[in-house]
Amino acid sequence: MTLLLVAVRQPVVRRLALRQVARRRTEAALVIGGSVLGTAIIVGALVVGDTLNFSVRQEAYRTLGPVDERIVSTDTGGHDVASRLQPLAADPDVDGVLTAQVAQAAAVNTHTARPAAEPRVLAWQMDLDAATRFGTAGGDSGLGGRVPPPGQVVVNEPLAHSLRVGAGQHITVYLYGHPVDYTVARVVPQQGLAGTGLGSRVNRNVFLPPGALDAAGGRAASVTMVSNRGGVETGERLTDTVTAKIRSALGPDNAGAAVDAPKHTVLQQARETGDALGALFLMIGSFSIIAGALLLVNIFVMLAEERKAQLGMLRAVGLKRSRLVGSFSLEGAAYALAATLPGVAIGLGVGWGVAVVAAQIFKSWSVDGSGLDITFAATPTSLLNGAALGLVIALGAIVATSFRISRFNIIAAIRDLPADTGRRTRHRLLVVCTVLSALCAVAAVPAIARSQAEQTYLLPALSVVLAVPAARRVMPRRTADSLAAGLVLLWTLVASVVRPRVFDSPSMAVYVILGSLAAFSAVVLVSENQRALVRPVRRLMDRPSQQGLAARLAAAYPLAKRFRTGSTLVMYTLITLVLVLLTQISGIMNASVDRAVADATAGYTLRLDYNPQAVGADPLADLGSTAYAGQVSGVTPLLDARGQSTDPGHRTTKPLETAVVGVPDGAVTGITLRDRLPGLTDDPAVWTALAAHPEYVVVDNFFGHTGGPAGKYYAPGDTLILTDPVSGRTEQKIIAGVLNSGLAFYPANGSSATVYPLVEGSASVTGQFGPQARTASALVRTGQGTSPEELAGRLQGSHLSASLVATPIASDVHRLFAANTAFFRLMQGFLALGLGIGITGLGVVMVRAVRERRRTIGVLRALGCQARTVERSFLWESGFIALEGVLLGSLLGVLTTWLMYLKSSAFAGLEGGFPIEWGPIATLAGATLAASLLAALGPARHAARIRPALAVRLPD
Repeated sequence: MTLLLVAVRQPVVRRLALRQVARRRTEAALVIGGSVLGTAIIVGALVVGDTLNFSVRQEAYRTLGPVDERIVSTDTGGHDVASRLQPLAADPDVDGVLTAQVAQAAAVNTHTARPAAEPRVLAWQMDLDAATRFGTAGGDSGLGGRVPPPGQVVVNEPLAHSLRVGAGQHITVYLYGHPVDYTVARVVPQQGLAGTGLGSRVNRNVFLPPGALDAAGGRAASVTMVSNRGGVETGERLTDTVTAKIRSALGPDNAGAAVDAPKHTVLQQARETGDALGALFLMIGSFSIIAGALLLVNIFVMLAEERKAQLGMLRAVGLKRSRLVGSFSLEGAAYALAATLPGVAIGLGVGWGVAVVAAQIFKSWSVDGSGLDITFAATPTSLLNGAALGLVIALGAIVATSFRISRFNIIAAIRDLPADTGRRTRHRLLVVCTVLSALCAVAAVPAIARSQAEQTYLLPALSVVLAVPAARRVMPRRTADSLAAGLVLLWTLVASVVRPRVFDSPSMAVYVILGSLAAFSAVVLVSENQRALVRPVRRLMDRPSQQGLAARLAAAYPLAKRFRTGSTLVMYTLITLVLVLLTQISGIMNASVDRAVADATAGYTLRLDYNPQAVGADPLADLGSTAYAGQVSGVTPLLDARGQSTDPGHRTTKPLETAVVGVPDGAVTGITLRDRLPGLTDDPAVWTALAAHPEYVVVDNFFGHTGGPAGKYYAPGDTLILTDPVSGRTEQKIIAGVLNSGLAFYPANGSSATVYPLVEGSASVTGQFGPQARTASALVRTGQGTSPEELAGRLQGSHLSASLVATPIASDVHRLFAANTAFFRLMQGFLALGLGIGITGLGVVMVRAVRERRRTIGVLRALGCQARTVERSFLWESGFIALEGVLLGSLLGVLTTWLMYLKSSAFAGLEGGFPIEWGPIATLAGATLAASLLAALGPARHAARIRPALAVRLPD
């Protein structure tokens, strides 16, 4: 608004600004290009959050539809529970109540050339006529149509895809282990009730004719589904109200039914996932945004340098400093506005590309291969916020630069004399900075003591920087600046060692602060001591030859123009630092694969999950038969139960869905732990203690993980409350150990992303969960020379009727590590946009340098300097800046990662050593240097073609 008033009320300022925009088309294109990239990065990060948020929300449509609350009863009182809930259908807050029976089953299609089997199928028995009407006030239920007659079934698209069947084809469904042949009546989309399940993201459903489960003779779970008034998402707002009414209606049957609100959970997870991933990519993009802001600052400083004589004349004839600032600000605003729409458009494309690749990676993170299906979305709010934020950053950088460049000596500007750098700091500024420095130092003490992440880094650094004016009064300027930069750099590197818990913060801002402080302080330190750094090549520069002259010219300009050289160095250093840090973290993870496999398996190679209600051969008993002699060397059965737990890390007050696992006494003593309860000297002691102490539990190091940065949010000795959602019985548990890897205990039911394992002794699980605790999984050791993958396929084929799923644990570990590596590659690709800004900035510097040194080049050429020497000097100059920035960023990246690896809890569990990724770092450095030389090639050739006579005579 202020700039708009300036443009309207000050026509002279407006004409000055717009005239420069029209005259300087090359500079305008460069400034707009930098602003476009900055805006695109911001919009891209916000669109990633929108897309992932919307994609996770689609799970509510696919697997829930009108279902807002779900009441599961597995005891004989299932009919009573349904009867008590039926009157809710008349409640004004409820659109419908539907009761169904469900059982775990398996299905096979043997009527094709390539038989297909699916061991995990949900077999539903429900009134399809009632299902059609269920929740219709809020939209389509997703299931309806003609009730299948005897001998026919309805299947959803995921099951039809797995079995490769269509309408009219035949399948065999194993109900409680009994094979029953059916004909597929129709295939329905995975939507609403047709895609519903009991917690998985992908459900393969078959809808049976009436009475089919009853005839099979097993005990099906009774599931009553309640639809709140409103649509798929609007009905979620009534969750608390309707849940309270459900519990009231259940009355004495509350103890025999588990009431949950799956849609509320899904939508909350959608918001958390979208926000966390959007924040992650915005954090990565922040470094590119800083580089873009520096590019704008650099361009405007160079423009001011070029126009110094003109600006001096304007000031001499009476133009106020405020008018000068307004002129520069209006010029920059024109550039920033022109960049807004292209930046938003490019940001949409960047966000879509990142989201698509990320979705594939997230899908591979899921244990059963099901994962997030991408649905691209961008909200107007994100587009407006991204455009506004990009505009504000550009305008902020331009206005701040305008104030800086408006402070010049008029006579020195007219005569083009160098700026006076020896002026003493004003007394008022000295006092203010000294007082603020002391206040920051005092405030830093409690912040560091409490390991408050952002303050731990910022306050000591600010205290040192604000003390520089006072230090300049007692020591030379260069010494004071170098000392301050060195102290800030030292603290930035060692803060994570002194206070390792700074990385336990869920905020991403700490990483932006760390990288920025390290890059800026290192560049200031280098810039103030450039002459000392070029001493090793002094002999080359002193040679009385064309090469020596080119070397002297290449070093002279960066040494003379420290600000613009430093700002370009920061762009390179900052982006390279983060790229190398991501490369190093990826290398550390890859080096830890073998150790992670050992931690996750402890000699076990397969995890088996099966349906204990299936009638027929017991899979575990079959493993001990002669058919598997020599192939199976050990079997450890596990008790399984569904529970809910409080978060021991106190990150949320909502209950965590928990897979409670009961282990036989002393059976898994080889599985390693990250932390143990004091007094338990080794890992076997912890596993032995589970049998003797029913209150002891072991949890995974990702228990209750929120998606933020890794850290130690809980430790052995902390407590949690474990609840049986069916009986309502609660018990307080003490964490006796934290697993290095709990992958062997994650259930293969498709909900592993949101269900966390909690391990107890078998007796403890039976005591709390009673008949709900069943032996439904096992860990298997294979014999020497036996392929776990081949044995897994054989077991699944032999025990399809029991819905057996065999998971090779080591393969899962490798798959997850590969997915993590791919995710780091994705972030590196997103960050590479910032490196493009740095290279663009160097090209800008070269373009402006050719224009500024036009007369100097003409004089040199007139004195006999060869055109090739001029070209070589510009290429060497750009190569010198790029190489220095890349080397500085690489060194800081490796050093920062090493210090974090030594002490930070973010690297807990990664014990494969600290490899230096020489190959990727060298490739990055080489590619950056080559791109930088290519960006400088055009300006260098233009400089070589300057005609001496014209350059000396013409002002431009």
